[in-house]
Amino acid sequence: MTPPPVLGSPGTGPVVDRDGRPARGLNPFDSGPRRPVAPSGGSRGGAPFWSRRPVRVVGGALLPVLVLTAWWWVTASGQVPAYQLPSPASVWQAGVDLIERGELGVHIAISVQRVVLGFAIGSAVALVLGAVVGLSRAGDVLLSPTLAAVRAVPSLAWVPLLILWMKIGEDSKITLIAIGAFFPLFTTLAAALRHVDPQLVEAGRAFGLRGVRLLTTVQLPAVLPSLMAGLRLALAQAWLFLVAAELIASSMGLGFLLTDSANNGRLDRIFLAIVLLALLGKLSDSIVALAERALLRRYA
Repeated sequence: MTPPPVLGSPGTGPVVDRDGRPARGLNPFDSGPRRPVAPSGGSRGGAPFWSRRPVRVVGGALLPVLVLTAWWWVTASGQVPAYQLPSPASVWQAGVDLIERGELGVHIAISVQRVVLGFAIGSAVALVLGAVVGLSRAGDVLLSPTLAAVRAVPSLAWVPLLILWMKIGEDSKITLIAIGAFFPLFTTLAAALRHVDPQLVEAGRAFGLRGVRLLTTVQLPAVLPSLMAGLRLALAQAWLFLVAAELIASSMGLGFLLTDSANNGRLDRIFLAIVLLALLGKLSDSIVALAERALLRRYA
């Protein structure tokens, strides 16, 4: 009679240890409870410490709280005079004053509208030209040198030209923001599409996919992480170009509030505009990050 296989030895049948007892978790013929398998790629008992949501929330808020505390302390103790650094309370009061006048909400709404429109237009153009340059050798040769030169032009250099071409209305402001949003997404997308797995593309063509269908079905999902990273960079750049755009004879908007407060020596309103721009930029980036997670769960 052949003895049952010992743990670690080849053969068929029940797996036992050297004392003849069934090895739980390794015995395919045993219907009893199995040993729990330790989670891989993280700490015991769940996700890694720094990936847990409460840790991320508290950790992300830690530095702003420390900065706010230090800001309050240096102003309350008189370490820095008020004409150089207003207190958090005075900045808050400046915001309350603008809210009571009904002005702050209008400034925020107009700036958000300009950023959204400019970001949408710039991203749409970047998707088209990024696909042309990234997938076509002819497009790369014909367009890349010119776009690289235009990308080096500072944002303020566009202001007088746009005023002459489009006057001082909304078109010139939105166009400048679109220019700012265009280049981060264009550069990221074109570089990513150049490195799509050729076998993946050939598989798509084998299923009859060509042109735009191949791009939207195979190539864009293959570079989705780079695409979303480019969108987030484009959105951040749109907020940066907003201030330059609102220098074009604006009468409302956070960029106008910033420059008008500087002309009037209102340091509290300057800090208020800076804080609002930072908060709105972070909020919009978080919205895109949520969309990125949803898309990655679906296509990754």
